[in-house]
Amino acid sequence: MLDSTSFFAFILGFLILALTMKRKETKKTVLVTSYTRSLPLPPGPKPWPLIGNLLPEILRRNKPVFRWIHSHMEELNTDIACIRLANTHVIPVTSPRIAQEILKKQDSIFASRPLTVGTEYCSRQYLTVAVVPQGEQWKKMRRVVASHVTSQKSFKLMLKKRAEEADNLVRYYINNMCVKNSGNGFEVIDTRFVVRQYSGNVARKMMFGVRHFGKGSEDGYGPGFEEIEHVDSLFTVLTHLYAFALSDYVPWLRFLDLEGYEKVVSSAMRNISKYNDPFVDERLMQWRDGKMKEPQDFLDMFILAKDADGKPALSEEEIKAQVTELMLATVDNPSNAAEWAMAEMINEPSIMQKAVEEIDRVVGKDRFVLESDLQKLNYVKACVKEAFRLHPVAPFNLPHMSTADAVVDGYFIPKGSHVLISRMGIGRNPNVWDKPLKFNPERHLGNNKNVDLNDQDLNLISFSAGRRGCLGSSIGSAMTYMLLARLIQGFTWSPVPGECKIDISESKSDIFMAKPLHAIASPHLVPQVYPT
Repeated sequence: MLDSTSFFAFILGFLILALTMKRKETKKTVLVTSYTRSLPLPPGPKPWPLIGNLLPEILRRNKPVFRWIHSHMEELNTDIACIRLANTHVIPVTSPRIAQEILKKQDSIFASRPLTVGTEYCSRQYLTVAVVPQGEQWKKMRRVVASHVTSQKSFKLMLKKRAEEADNLVRYYINNMCVKNSGNGFEVIDTRFVVRQYSGNVARKMMFGVRHFGKGSEDGYGPGFEEIEHVDSLFTVLTHLYAFALSDYVPWLRFLDLEGYEKVVSSAMRNISKYNDPFVDERLMQWRDGKMKEPQDFLDMFILAKDADGKPALSEEEIKAQVTELMLATVDNPSNAAEWAMAEMINEPSIMQKAVEEIDRVVGKDRFVLESDLQKLNYVKACVKEAFRLHPVAPFNLPHMSTADAVVDGYFIPKGSHVLISRMGIGRNPNVWDKPLKFNPERHLGNNKNVDLNDQDLNLISFSAGRRGCLGSSIGSAMTYMLLARLIQGFTWSPVPGECKIDISESKSDIFMAKPLHAIASPHLVPQVYPT
């Protein structure tokens, strides 16, 4: 909540802003065609003059903003709305049909991104592929990432690194905890900590070829302080990336940093850079000195990428920026989906049992599940897909910005609008899903088709679609499937003694679990599979 001084500074600022906005609004009206002028904006709360819906609804009483937006859409019974924040039209969408119109039919108009404090910091002044506005920089980075990092060849090259971390997850990470504390009769596992560190390990191994920045834990397998700080900082940036910061809509108020977003994001990015950048610097030097001969990881691929003239495609700053962005993209979905799926399945033993039986039938109990087994584990993949549907990692996809006036679902969408495809709203839309708040993997198993996280009809949002669709969907899917499969196969899970069920309530400030998942794990496979 803003304090009184900040509140009056805000009001005074808008009185000044009014003098400069009026002429801009008049000019804008003249440019609108007669056809689009006759169409209404999508329904939404009535905006105040000049400030729109910034006060008092959002800033003073309705944090977090995403819940306020969704509640307004429910009250208005609409799948598309218009929330005006200062001079920006924010267009949230909760319908697969409208999402397809935006991401597929009119993709060329909505393929850009807005500028925000969070994206400026995480992309080093807009040098990367995911969050930069549409333009030549985006085209170049997309070409490099698609051809050198997320290709099928790269996917296969990184298989060994992903497998090493899947083994480390079960053989040492969780099982060693059980062995060390077996005298208690049970071991409580902080599953959120485990799955996030696993995701961080995979990201570091694929990017730098290392599990740890330092020595790791005492046994050499778990994370040390460096890895914990690194992963925590990645999640801090992710939760603030598009956090409806006031300065994103009133840029000239940025110097005040009224909500403290810039301070938090800049601090987290410094933590990430102090670990990532030395690896990039050292590797660049190794290639220049001829000590490196063959690419071993994604970092090498960035360094070796060439443009049409045979020169390095990326600068040192671009490499460092893209390294960070790929790490941000790697850690969030797998860990979030696995934590939620495990919590739901522990609460529904029949679902857990079906998944266990499928793995035991396909893989057996004398070895760990491998990525090559995943195509036969449709029920496990359905559990992942259901977690993506019901418990997405963020309420909205990365926002799209319209580069021209458009008409969507019969409504006028002005140029410069920020379009938010709601993962939460689409995945829980009662017009699309039967009993949408129930965790039910069977809903994804129709017609004996192979379960795929990519939903072509956009009835749930996994890796999005169109020009801005996620380039790393193959790696993201494999990581998430493997993480959940290893947790299910390796251990028998139950609530902590004294608790009948896992608390699966959502956090008030985001849509992670309100409390990290803590559960009891005991080995499920034969002892020989767990070397210590």
